[in-house]
Amino acid sequence: MMAIIASEMLEHIFSSIHNGIIVIDQHNRIVFLNKAAKKLLHIEHDHWKGKDIRGFIPTTQLPHVVETGESTIGVKVNIAGRACLVNRTPLYCDGKRIGAIAVLQDISEMEHYHQLSKKMETIIEFSTDGIYVVDGNGVTLMVNSAYEKITGFRREELIGRHMEELVGKGYFDQSVSLLVLQQKQRVSILQKIGGKKDVIVTGNPVFNDQGEIDMIVTSVRDISKLNELKMELEKAKSFSQMSQHRYTFSTSDSDEQIICRSPLMKTLIHKVEQIAAYPTTVLLTGPSGVGKEVIANMIHHLSPRKDQPFIKVNCAAIPETLLESELFGYEKGAFTGAQASGKIGLFELADRGTIMLDEIGEMPLSLQVKLLRVLQEKQIQRIGSRHAKKLDIRIIAATNQNLSELIASGKFRSDLYYRLQVIELFIPPLAERPEDIEPLLDHYFTFYCKLYRIHKQLSPRTKAVLQQYHWPGNVRELKNLMESLVVSVPARYIEPDDLPTHIRSQSDTSSCLTLKEKVEQFEKRLVYEAIEKSPSLRKAAERLGIDHSTLIKKLKRWQKTETPRPYSY
Repeated sequence: MMAIIASEMLEHIFSSIHNGIIVIDQHNRIVFLNKAAKKLLHIEHDHWKGKDIRGFIPTTQLPHVVETGESTIGVKVNIAGRACLVNRTPLYCDGKRIGAIAVLQDISEMEHYHQLSKKMETIIEFSTDGIYVVDGNGVTLMVNSAYEKITGFRREELIGRHMEELVGKGYFDQSVSLLVLQQKQRVSILQKIGGKKDVIVTGNPVFNDQGEIDMIVTSVRDISKLNELKMELEKAKSFSQMSQHRYTFSTSDSDEQIICRSPLMKTLIHKVEQIAAYPTTVLLTGPSGVGKEVIANMIHHLSPRKDQPFIKVNCAAIPETLLESELFGYEKGAFTGAQASGKIGLFELADRGTIMLDEIGEMPLSLQVKLLRVLQEKQIQRIGSRHAKKLDIRIIAATNQNLSELIASGKFRSDLYYRLQVIELFIPPLAERPEDIEPLLDHYFTFYCKLYRIHKQLSPRTKAVLQQYHWPGNVRELKNLMESLVVSVPARYIEPDDLPTHIRSQSDTSSCLTLKEKVEQFEKRLVYEAIEKSPSLRKAAERLGIDHSTLIKKLKRWQKTETPRPYSY
């Protein structure tokens, strides 16, 4: 009874198997066919039992297996028009060969999917975008040829390696695949490949039926050439005159800083912060060197236009005959010598941004009329053109001249002056804001020390001399002097004697020094230089030829009137 149940159970098991199973006896007669085999052989009746297998599969090699006892594994054959893989094995009972078993796997569908997979691989391989695929754990599965070409990496270097390892090895500065695994969504980033090539990388997660990431397909597009073209375009827009310092073009933040402590400048900066957001025309006045351009930078970079062009034009630096074509541009063939393609003007170049007209008092009267139209109508007309073009620009004018006197002498139009004077900001000279001298000295001296990697100090007496100086060249003169002192004075500690003669001569401090005080100044310089060159104060004392205790006493006496310095005793 148990044997019958076991036999039925085995028959059910074999019938449930997906692969076809055929069993024949030693006379090549069919003993058993499971459901998958019947389907494969298109058998819908039970008349197969006891029939010769060759009546259903004429080319079968099962009789050969029965005869020889040889097994065959993974043989590809065509059965009833379908591609199959066949395993053939002899059947034994008590050591006697009693038949053979064939196991058939229909691979026709697998062949279809294999062909489809090959087509997809071909499509991916011929994509002009780089394709990079990782599994749900971040391990590289495949890359295409375009990716190899863009990055210079061979697929053999990448496949099978985890993204964290590749980032650690410096292949990428960051991995979009790892970001996708963290965020569970599409992620796009700008990435630097191999530390030199810029690409846009988009990682797309592929989810399985359980909602888990099965793999990530990343597309990579090289934008290095686009960036190069963009840079070339900006250079072209800046024109060849940039090298002649006629004007400058930028959209980035200025590296200039406004350093101030005086109430006058604090009030001015507050005013700038108040008006920067509006497109109102601004007139900057004040003597040369006070920082009108720095204030103009601040206005632009505090405005909504900060990411747009900021063009600075020195009206005094461009010849009168060229100024109009520079500002307004011209059409092709507008005049003899004009570029064949025409030329965009600086006003157009500044569209949606800001233009600074420095030295506005030097602008010819003929151009003042055209500038007035730009201010009134917010449009320009190229030389040789019949059409006006609307512009959205903010105009900042600057001058160190007295425009009222120029108007009185007929050199400047009063109507233009009133158009420019919507907001007038006067930047006072440094002599009128002495509170700003010390922070400016500290800022620029420190700046140039860091820039040139030089360690120096201004002595308190030197600072005192500089604070008493009237600075006719204003901030520009102060800045240039700090750079000069840092690079040209050999001593580490800068004393009043290191200052230019015209500065020392106007200082009461230097003229009041006695012989003893001047000798002490010289002594200080020798001592401090010895300390700088020695690993300890004892070694410095030896270098100077004095006792260690004598050197300590001198330093303690001097430090009562100077900023303390760290020394190694």
